[in-house]
Amino acid sequence: MPHAERGMVVGLFGGSFNPPHQGHALVAEIALRRLGLDQLWWMVTPGNPLKSRNHLAPLAERIALSEAITHDPRIKVTAFEHMLGMSYTANTLAYVKARNTHVHFIWIMGADSLNTFHRWQKWQEIARTFPIAVIDRPGSTLSYLSAKMAKTFHYARVDEDDARVLWKKPAPAWTFIHGRRSTLSSTALRAAQ
Repeated sequence: MPHAERGMVVGLFGGSFNPPHQGHALVAEIALRRLGLDQLWWMVTPGNPLKSRNHLAPLAERIALSEAITHDPRIKVTAFEHMLGMSYTANTLAYVKARNTHVHFIWIMGADSLNTFHRWQKWQEIARTFPIAVIDRPGSTLSYLSAKMAKTFHYARVDEDDARVLWKKPAPAWTFIHGRRSTLSSTALRAAQ
């Protein structure tokens, strides 16, 4: 797990990154800027429990490709979930929280994940662990209106103009951040190979 100093604001951006692409880098860039993050942990997961692993590239390859497209020194590419034998976000976040009580974390996810977030194991527990920043993705701009997570936690939505203070809000708290979007997707990139 990367090191973070006391009082830092750290974004947690997890995914299989199969493969990582400039759309992921754009989400990270927007999160760093709009949330005022000191660091962003780019967490390359062993694999998404909701997706087939048939076409999952080796972890070492996904890490190397992620490092190749991330140039901001505040981005820390890591695969500590693999070393811990974890594959569920709720367990990972509980682990991170227990070992970094002095750090302020925000869970970062693309808006394309918001529509299926309610299918994640212990999704409501995830929402109650750390504030969440949902970054706009093509075709998902209006997902915050209809997603089950957005409806369940409608009372906890923070205006995106207040995104820089999201870390100060007790979870559940979430915001939807609009901005530049990339049409790249890992699924399309794999299909083109």
